[in-house]
Amino acid sequence: MLTSGFLYAVLALATYVQAFPAFGSLAGMTREQLDAIVPTLKYAKPQNPPGPLNDTSAKLVNDAAHPWKPLAPGDIRGPCPGLNTLASHGYLPRNGIATPVQIINAVQEGFNMENTIAILVTYAAFLVDGNVITNLLSIGGKTSFTGPNPPAPATVGGLNTHAVFEGDASMTRGDFFFGDNHDFNETLFDQFVDFSNRFGAGKYNLTVAAKLRAQRIQQSIATNPTFSFVSPRYFTAYAESTFPINFFVDGRRNDGQLDMTTARGFFQNSRMPDGFFRANGSKGADGIDQVAAGAFIAPGGNVGKVNSYTVDPTSADFNHFCQLYTDFVQKTIFGLYPSPSGVLLDALNTNLNFLFLGVQSSGCTQVFPYANLTSTAPTKY
Repeated sequence: MLTSGFLYAVLALATYVQAFPAFGSLAGMTREQLDAIVPTLKYAKPQNPPGPLNDTSAKLVNDAAHPWKPLAPGDIRGPCPGLNTLASHGYLPRNGIATPVQIINAVQEGFNMENTIAILVTYAAFLVDGNVITNLLSIGGKTSFTGPNPPAPATVGGLNTHAVFEGDASMTRGDFFFGDNHDFNETLFDQFVDFSNRFGAGKYNLTVAAKLRAQRIQQSIATNPTFSFVSPRYFTAYAESTFPINFFVDGRRNDGQLDMTTARGFFQNSRMPDGFFRANGSKGADGIDQVAAGAFIAPGGNVGKVNSYTVDPTSADFNHFCQLYTDFVQKTIFGLYPSPSGVLLDALNTNLNFLFLGVQSSGCTQVFPYANLTSTAPTKY
C-alpha cells in the first residue's frame, strides 16, 4: 500500500517538474532533481561565441532601433545594471532571458566590451546561473526552492548565485546577508553620489572608484558576519568599480568622468541617456589596477561575526590570475556538477571550452574536470 508520505513526495516532484522554467539553472541540483527535470528539457546545442567587432568606434546606441521601454509584466531584471539596460533597450530580449551568444553580441554592440572579457564573464555566469541544456540564461535572480524534497521552484531567474557573478560589497546593491542583493539600493546610491561629490567634483571616476571600493569593503566587514571576498568575487568586485567609467560614459567624451544623472539612469532605471554613444574602442576592466591599488585587501572574509575578516591564502588574487580560472572550473563548476553524463556532460564540456577562450591569451592552461567521464546516452544527464 502506498503511504501518504510517498504520495506527497510524488506529487511534490510532479509539481516541481511542471513548474521548472526552461531558463532555470540546474547547478547544484541533486540527482533526484536532475532525473526528474533533464528529460523534460529540449537540448539546444551551444553556439560558438562571436568574435570581436569589426568596427569598434564610438557610435549612437540609444537609437531608433533600440529605444528604452518600461518593463512589461513578467520581464526580469537583476543585479547587473549593464545587462538590465541592454535588455530595456532591446539589445537583449526585453523579457531578460537570453542565450550566451545574445549576451556577448549585446555587450559588444551596445557597450563595446572587449571580446575576450565578454566571453569570460558571460560563460562564467552562464555555467553557474544558466541552463546549459536549453542554452538560456535569465539576467534576474537565481531560482530559489521551497517546500518538500525535492522542492518546487518559488522564484525564477539567473544571475544571482551568491559570491560568483553577484557578490558582497556591491556599489548599489545590498549584501546577500541582508536579504536583497539584486534590487537598486537608494541608500548605497546616495553614498555613490556623496563620494563622487567629495572626491570627484561631482563625477564618478577612477579616484572615486578606489575610495568607494575601499569603503564598501569596510562596510561589509563591519556589518555582514558572512561577508565573503574571495575569488571569483574578489576579481569581479574590483572590475565592477571600473565598468561604469568604461561603459556608462558617452564615447564622444571618453574622459572617464561619469555624471550622476547618467549614473542613476543606468543603475536605477536601466536607461541610456538620450543620444548616448558607446565607448570609443573596445574596453574591459580598464583601470582595475588603479582601483585595486587604492583599495587593496587580501582575499578573505568574515568568519561568522562582524569585524572578523580573515585572509584566505587559498584564494586566487591579482598575482595568480590563472588560478581564478582553474579554481572556478575545478572547484565551483565541478562542485555544482560532480557527475554529469549524457547531454548535460556534453553541454558542460562545450561551454567550458568556450569559457577557456576568455583566458587563453593570458597564458592559462586549460583544465578538464570531466576528462575521465564519457557521454554514453544522449537521453541521460
